[in-house]
Amino acid sequence: MKRKPVIVEQFTSKISRRSMLGGAVTAAVAIVQTASGKTVQEGISVNELDDPTKRIGTLAGEVGTRSSFEKIVKKPSDISSRSPLQDFYGIITPSDLHFERHHAGVPVIDPAKHELLIHGMVEKPLIFTVAELKRFPSVSRIAFLECSGNFRSGKETMSPQDICGLTSQSEWTGVKLSTLFREAGVKPTATWFLAEGSDAAVMTRSIPIKKGWDDAIVAYAQNGESLRPEQGYPIRLFLPGWEGNTSVKWLRRIELSDQPFMTREETSKYTEPIKDGNYRQFSFDIDARSIITFPAYPKKVEKGWIEIRGLAWSGRGKVVRVEVSTDAGKSWQMAQLQEPVLDKAHTQFRYLWQWKGDETEIMSRVTDETNYTQPTLRQLFDARGSGNAGYHFNPITAWLIKPDGNVLHKSET
Repeated sequence: MKRKPVIVEQFTSKISRRSMLGGAVTAAVAIVQTASGKTVQEGISVNELDDPTKRIGTLAGEVGTRSSFEKIVKKPSDISSRSPLQDFYGIITPSDLHFERHHAGVPVIDPAKHELLIHGMVEKPLIFTVAELKRFPSVSRIAFLECSGNFRSGKETMSPQDICGLTSQSEWTGVKLSTLFREAGVKPTATWFLAEGSDAAVMTRSIPIKKGWDDAIVAYAQNGESLRPEQGYPIRLFLPGWEGNTSVKWLRRIELSDQPFMTREETSKYTEPIKDGNYRQFSFDIDARSIITFPAYPKKVEKGWIEIRGLAWSGRGKVVRVEVSTDAGKSWQMAQLQEPVLDKAHTQFRYLWQWKGDETEIMSRVTDETNYTQPTLRQLFDARGSGNAGYHFNPITAWLIKPDGNVLHKSET
């Protein structure tokens, strides 16, 4: 890219004290509003509005906002909204852009009136207020959350947000569920617990108690502030690496038992078909997945060096490697992983590639620390039966780069 030369003029005339004072007076001008509604400084033409040095900026506010030039938004429907993965530059999702998935809308809950009951197979049933939960030793961790139904395909004009935007990542803060288990005295014969929410759907899921003792969190904060209402305010269950539906929002009750409760959300829902008419139940872990977020639809690229970027993650542990193909899967090259590579967390990857203008397909695949490698859609259909694209689908995503630089989603049939 050619840069315009900068011309420096030499001034031979002397700068007088009068002219300096005049300049100071001009800088201290009043702010007026033009007939078109634009606010400008008196003595400055509307044509000079594009120069930020010619006007006073906005004053400090109570809440920061994004630039009006940034049009980054979620795509909402009646029950969910998807994170714009293609617009992110790191691994932390801004709280207001975290994906949403609701079964009966977002309840309005006064934290001063909200309580968490722990009962069932325990030595002493307990009720905790939100304030009491915050008095326990806290823990924070960065981890992703993903809906088990996070997969769409079929059209060329689909962005990463459209394909798998039901995943986001935050720093979650709260109290370990194991701490509360100890307070209540969970009986050794208890093997499952029920988590129940306070929404109108009364969302309930059965969880193996091993997960509760391991890394489960009763979270009350996200990215350094209280949970957003859409994310479970004032408290939610957070189960790192497991399908999002198990991380029950607006948590109000935990019941310990020696068997699963077989609720609506784990019988008629959140089971997936496999071959021979069978269904798989209690498939909690999110399988390893990756997606290139740039270049991707709707971006357009130019010939030359391109930094391919994307996200990779696994519910079973850390990402070990990400490979990128720039020739429709004929060959694969190792991508660079951006540190830190965290357990059960989104990891950013990069690969520098010189595009010469030929039509091609680019794609990525991830391998996690269990040696599981992300499959193709065809491999998933072979394992589960053709057409069973329901829960827990994590196929390799390909992008078709046209000679004119347009990037389209290449769906596999």
